[in-house]
Amino acid sequence: MLAYIVRRLFYAIPVLIGVNLITFALFFVVNSPDDMARMQLGGKRVTAEAIAKWKAERGYDKPLFINAEASGTGKLTDTIFFAKSARLFVGDFGRAEDGRDIAREITHRMGPSLAIALPTFVLGLFVTVCLALLLVLFRATALDLSGVVLCVAMMSVSGLFYIIGGQYLISKLWRLVPISGYSAGLDAWKFLILPVLIGVVSGIGSSTRWYRTIFLEEIGKDYVRTARAKGLSEITVLFRHVLRNAMIPILTGIVVVIPLLFMGSLLTESFFGIPGLGSYTIDAIAAQDFAVVRAMVFIGSVLYIVGLILTDISYTVVDPRIRFER
Repeated sequence: MLAYIVRRLFYAIPVLIGVNLITFALFFVVNSPDDMARMQLGGKRVTAEAIAKWKAERGYDKPLFINAEASGTGKLTDTIFFAKSARLFVGDFGRAEDGRDIAREITHRMGPSLAIALPTFVLGLFVTVCLALLLVLFRATALDLSGVVLCVAMMSVSGLFYIIGGQYLISKLWRLVPISGYSAGLDAWKFLILPVLIGVVSGIGSSTRWYRTIFLEEIGKDYVRTARAKGLSEITVLFRHVLRNAMIPILTGIVVVIPLLFMGSLLTESFFGIPGLGSYTIDAIAAQDFAVVRAMVFIGSVLYIVGLILTDISYTVVDPRIRFER
C-alpha cells in the first residue's frame, strides 16, 4: 500500500508540470505581458516606459520558456515560466496583481467554500442514493417511470435556472432568507441554507439517474438471486448487498467532486456573493490576474490527484479482495 501511494505521488509530478505548462501557454496565447501591463495600468494610451517598468517589477521582462542570452541551466531557469511556476511546488503562490498574498487569500476564503460544499455534498449524496434505491425498489412500476422522467427533466435544466428561480421564489417573494451575502460565525447559516438547498436540488436529476443505473446493474447479478433464495427481504438485499457492491462505481464518480469541495462553486458563489475560492477565481479571470488563476489551477490539479489516490485506497475498504500491484 505504502509503495503504491509513493509511486502515485511520483507520477503526479510530471502531471502537475504538464498542467502548469498548458495553463501557462493558454494564458499567454490570450494575453502577452504587454497586454497584461496595459490592462493593469488602465488603458491603451500607456507609455512604453510605464509598460517596461511594470514588466520589470513583476518579472515579466524575461523570455517565456527559453532564455537564449543566458548560459547553462539559466536558459531554462531565467524565464517567466520557471520563475512563476516552479515555486508553486513548494507552496509559494506569490502575490496577486493588487499586492495581496495569494496563499493568505486562499486560506481565508477556503472556509466559506467548504461551508457550502460540504453540506451540499453530504446531503446531495444521501438524498440521491436514497431516491435511487427507492426507484429500484419499485422498478418497472409507474413510480419508477415517473421518477426517471422527472430526473431527465431536472438534469436537462441549467443550473442557472435553479439559482435564479430559488433567489426569486425563496428570497424575493417569500423573504425567508437573504438573497445574497455572507456573514462569519453562527449567523452564516441564513446565508448558506439557500445555496446548499439549490445545490442539492440541482444535482438530484443526474445523480439519481446515475445511481439507479448502477443499482439496476447490480440487482441482476447472481449473488442477488442467491440472497433472495435464502429468504432475505428485498430491502435487506438492496441495503446489505446491492448498496455495498455498488459503492466502487459510486466512489469513482465521487472523486470528481473532491476538488470542488475546496475550490468552491464558481456560479453559486458568484450569484450569492459568497467570498469563497470560486468567486475569487472568477474575479481573477475577469481581471486577467494570471498569478491567481495559475495558483487555483495548480491547487485544483493537486486535489484531483489526491482524490484519485484516496479513491483507490477506499476500494480496499469497500472490497477487501482488491490488492494493489507490487
